[in-house]
Amino acid sequence: MTSQQANHGDVPEALRKIAANPRVLVRRSGEPAPDAKCVVYWMQRAERALDNPALEIAVEVANALDLPVVTYFSVISNFPHANLRHYAFLNQGLADIEEDLQQRQIGFIVRRPANNSLQTLLAEVNAAMVVGDENPCREPERWRRVLAGRLRIPYWTVDADVVVPSGIFQKRMYALHIFKPKLYAELPKFLVKHRVVNPHREWKPSQSLESFPVREDVTQGWKALDRSVQPVESFTGGTHAALKRLRDFVNKDLAAYDQTRNHPEVDGTSRLSPYLHFGHIGPITIALAVEKAFKEGTVPQAARDSYISELIGWRELAVNFVKFTENYDSFDCAEPWARKTLLEHARDRREHLYTIEQLEHSETYDELWNAAQNQMVKFGWMHNYMRMYWAKKILEWLPNPAVAFDTCVTLNDRYFLDGRDPNGYAGIAWSIVGKFDRPWFERPIFGTIRYMSGPSTGKKFNSKKYIQKMSGDFTQATFWAQE
Repeated sequence: MTSQQANHGDVPEALRKIAANPRVLVRRSGEPAPDAKCVVYWMQRAERALDNPALEIAVEVANALDLPVVTYFSVISNFPHANLRHYAFLNQGLADIEEDLQQRQIGFIVRRPANNSLQTLLAEVNAAMVVGDENPCREPERWRRVLAGRLRIPYWTVDADVVVPSGIFQKRMYALHIFKPKLYAELPKFLVKHRVVNPHREWKPSQSLESFPVREDVTQGWKALDRSVQPVESFTGGTHAALKRLRDFVNKDLAAYDQTRNHPEVDGTSRLSPYLHFGHIGPITIALAVEKAFKEGTVPQAARDSYISELIGWRELAVNFVKFTENYDSFDCAEPWARKTLLEHARDRREHLYTIEQLEHSETYDELWNAAQNQMVKFGWMHNYMRMYWAKKILEWLPNPAVAFDTCVTLNDRYFLDGRDPNGYAGIAWSIVGKFDRPWFERPIFGTIRYMSGPSTGKKFNSKKYIQKMSGDFTQATFWAQE
C-alpha cells in the first residue's frame, strides 16, 4: 500500500474504488458535502478537456454521486516568473477548453483576481468535493498543501501529466538507466487509451455565475505584469493546435527522428514541449499516436524507441527529480562529486565573463551560442541539443557555478514557453552540475563535469545553417517552413 492509498479508509464506500487509482492522492478525505449540487474540477496544470486523467476522475466521482461537473480555472496574476509571453499562450488555450467541455456538458468557469478565490467558488456552486491536478514544482505544491488544510470538503489531486503516476516511485532515481527498467515495466498498465465517460448529469447552474470571457485578454489591467517579453507567433496555444502539431510530427518527421533529433538546423523534433508544459496535450495522447504509427509500419522501431525515451523516460525522470529534490532549481541540487569538482575549480581563470544583460542580447563572441539564445528570445523555444550547449557555456562565462545555475534558471523561466518546468530544471542540472551523468576527464572551470566545445559541437550538424536561420533573416511566421 502506497502513502497515497493509506488514508482511503476515510473515503466513502461509493468512491473507494476511484480513490484507489494510483494517480489519485487523497489530500483531504471524508464524506462529500451533503445536499451538494456538483463536483468541481479545479484545473491548473492540466489545461485541457481531452485525455485528462484529472477531469476523468472528477467525472467518475460525479457519476458515483449522481451530480454534474463544473471545471474551474483561476487565472493567477502573479504566477512565479510568468510574463506576458506565458499568459498569452495560456489565454489561447482557454477557448479550446471551453469548446471541448461544452461538448461533454461540463461547465467551465474562469475567474481573475481579485474575485478568483477557489473557496468562494466552491461555496457558490455548493460543491460536494473538489478534484484537482498535480504539479511537482515547489510553489504549486505548497498551494495544494495549504488548500487541503483550509477546505472542509474532500479534496483529491490527480497526477495527470505523466504516463506512469509519479507516486509509484517513492524515492529519487539517480540515472536514466536505473529508472527506465522500473518505469517501462509499468507502461503496459498506464499507456492505454481510456474510454471517455461523460457526466450522467449536465451542468445547469441555478443562478448566473461570474466567468471571464475566455477570448478576451486575461491580463487586462494587470499593472505589475512583466510585458517586456512579448508573445511569439511561432506557437499558438491550445489543445487543437497541439493535436495539429502532433499529427504533423507523426506524419512528416517521426520516421527519421532517431537520425535528425540532434540536428537543430533541420529540426526533426516534435516541438510539443510548450503544449506539454501548459497541459494542452498529455503525454499519453502523444505516446499512443507514436505507437499507432509504429504498429502501422510507417515509423521504424529505432525512431519510436528514441522518441519514447525522450517523452517518457527523460521527461518522467525530470518529474521524479523535482518531486524528490528540494533545491531542484539551484546549485544546491548538485551531487557530492559534482559539487566538489566545481568548487575546486570555481576560481579558475575565465577567458570571457558576461553579464546576464549581455547574454540576453546575444552579445558573446560565440556565434553558435548567440544563435541558440536568439532562438530562445525570438521563438520561446530552443532545440534540446542546443540547450545543453547553451547552459554549459554559461557555466564557462559566469563568475562561479552557483551564479551560472541561477542565470540559466532566470533566462529559462523568462523566455521559454516550456520554462518553469521539471524538464527545464533537470536539463540545467544535467548541464551544469552533472545530474544523471558521471564524472568525465578533468579540465579547467568544469572540473570533471562533461564539457562541450563550440568547434566539436558545431561539427556534429550543419551549424552554419542553424546560425543563419537564427540570424534574424527568418521571421517567426516562416521559420518552421524553412527546412
